[in-house]
Amino acid sequence: MEAQSQIEVTKQNKMLPPQPEKSFKSWRPDRSALVSTSATTSGGSSEQNNQPLKVPNFIGGKFVDSQGCSIIDVVNPATQEVVSHVPLTTYEEFKAAVSSAKQAFPSWKNTPITTRQRIMFKLQELIRRDIDKLAMNITIEQGKTLKGAESDVLRGLEVVEHACGMATLQMGEFVPNASNGIDTYCIREPLGVCAGICPFNFPAMIPLWMFPIAVTCGNTFVLKPCENNPGASMILAALAKEAGLPDGVLNIVHGTHDIINYVCDDDDIKAVSLVGSNTAWMHIYARAVARENVFR
Repeated sequence: MEAQSQIEVTKQNKMLPPQPEKSFKSWRPDRSALVSTSATTSGGSSEQNNQPLKVPNFIGGKFVDSQGCSIIDVVNPATQEVVSHVPLTTYEEFKAAVSSAKQAFPSWKNTPITTRQRIMFKLQELIRRDIDKLAMNITIEQGKTLKGAESDVLRGLEVVEHACGMATLQMGEFVPNASNGIDTYCIREPLGVCAGICPFNFPAMIPLWMFPIAVTCGNTFVLKPCENNPGASMILAALAKEAGLPDGVLNIVHGTHDIINYVCDDDDIKAVSLVGSNTAWMHIYARAVARENVFR
């Protein structure tokens, strides 16, 4: 009987369709998944002869190829394969991003908070839809396991969910007759153009810490992701646009020390958010507070 059972199991196994091998290559997505919208800048395919992608900027709601001469290779730490090239944003391109954010601010500030809130609800839905794509990109560019990369996205998604309750969080205060014949009130207003500088270790979570809260409060935003793993931020920008975020409300530029100094020195940027080392934040804080309109 035991031998007969083994034969029957063997026959059943032969009838099953072949299972795909779960090797690293089978998990690897199409390279165009890094920044699938980059094809819109040239009108052609973003992948030619299997060459690494050129990561664009995101300015005024469009993915725009940078004219910067210096390029950083984004390297898969597991294979040492170059998966994309990041041109360093020029000063003129950075100013275009800030200008786009500045122009979008008056209209976005006056957009009803419930409208901004609905965009965050949609963004939340789209991030959940594309969480596998985001996690795969993080694994390829940054080296996390797929499970760790998914957790990276989910932790950032919690902040998007928090932003969905902004209608309540934005309520001001009113105290009648706080003193004889005196009423006091508090109104929450957006600052203007804000900026965020991201580190290497959490490519999705930290951008999601920054721009969803800022834009839902009525600010516009210029994001600088880490130059070594910009793909997650670019995917998030595409999802934000799909969710209905108006052109210019979110912009993304790439670079290293120069672009950080541009952010600190620009008078149109009213607030800077940073996650980084002690050395980085001391430099950025000291340089940014030298201007009167930042960190007051």
